[in-house]
Amino acid sequence: MDEAERLRDVSRLWEEHRRAVFPADARGAEPAGIDLVLLDATVAGCVSGWLDGGGSLDAERGRILRDAVTDLGRVLPEITGADGSRYFRHLRRLAALVSAASPGATLG
Repeated sequence: MDEAERLRDVSRLWEEHRRAVFPADARGAEPAGIDLVLLDATVAGCVSGWLDGGGSLDAERGRILRDAVTDLGRVLPEITGADGSRYFRHLRRLAALVSAASPGATLG
């Protein structure tokens, strides 16, 4: 995937995410000890920063986002509601796309 294609995909997914309603059953939930509201906000901040930076993210935010992708992988199996599962799968896809283009990313 080239940079322009990634930027288009992330922009589209970001707009979809911004229009999505945060699942009611995820408020206050902490599967695997991870606060879902904070996880969502962390990813949102990193993705927004990446888009504002024209597809660039500093190394620290890149690390934070990679940690969030890992956390999303840990919480997804524990989210039982259909709305929450769909919402956080979408968030993980978005975070993974940005993370793969960030400093220190390991693609494999």
